[in-house]
Amino acid sequence: MAATYRVEHTTKYVYASPVATSQHVAYLRPRELPYQHVRHHALHIEPKPASGARRTDAFGNVVNHFQILRPHSTLVVTSESEVEVCARQKPDVDHSPRWEEVARELSGRSSAVPPDVAQFAHPSPYLPFSEAMGQFAAASFPPREPVLRGAIALMRQMHEQFAFDRSATTVTTPLSRVLEDRRGVCQDFAHVGISCMRALGLAARYVSGYLLTDPPPGQPRLIGADASHAWLSVFCPLNGWVDIDPTNNVTAGERHITVAWGRDYGDVSPLRGVLLGGSSHQLFVGVSVVPVAGQESGIGN
Repeated sequence: MAATYRVEHTTKYVYASPVATSQHVAYLRPRELPYQHVRHHALHIEPKPASGARRTDAFGNVVNHFQILRPHSTLVVTSESEVEVCARQKPDVDHSPRWEEVARELSGRSSAVPPDVAQFAHPSPYLPFSEAMGQFAAASFPPREPVLRGAIALMRQMHEQFAFDRSATTVTTPLSRVLEDRRGVCQDFAHVGISCMRALGLAARYVSGYLLTDPPPGQPRLIGADASHAWLSVFCPLNGWVDIDPTNNVTAGERHITVAWGRDYGDVSPLRGVLLGGSSHQLFVGVSVVPVAGQESGIGN
């Protein structure tokens, strides 16, 4: 069974003084995956760029580059996508390998571990090694615990102990502060989960995307009222990558739309750039995820 969604993600910068020129990198096109098909994607940019290009990065994400060579006081980037997503096969959590065995395989570069996986078991720019994270995760990973059962337990532990609070953190808030205060947003919770897994010698990566949410009972779905989302993916030799969402205490399913993945947020931030001029700015972001009714899916289950 699959669902089709129309996603619109608008980012608007209003600069205090005109920007002379700018160059930008965008991670906004959803990925093509066995459980996800991109029917359509378009990127609309105002003012019109002088040039642009598209490439695939080292993680397989689609990246758009563009540059604006004339003065501008605002920048508006709108990503429009239509994406089919199907439910993923549920892994056998209880019969996954013991977490210590997986950690040994990752540290020993076992042939059971694909070559591109080991990098996700090591610290990254946003996520230095943290002994405190390992101590926090210990309750979910007792000796000989199956790795996926431990990951699910950690997800539940975080969901129970952390509060979602948009005002508690910014992009620059240290992860130690998030662990201490037990407050933050989905990006923070994904980072905590990844850091916990890596502290145990396991591999985990950051996933950016969108999530279909339901409006309050009796109220219409508001256009632009959603937000981008983030979760983490845990590696298991028998199952490959398994996505878990500690913000919502669920494994990722047909409501999760995957855009990009990397070592941490810094690898896949939706839009970043280098400006000449502009001083301070205001940022406005609007996201809409709307189901498309009456569509036949082309994705196999």
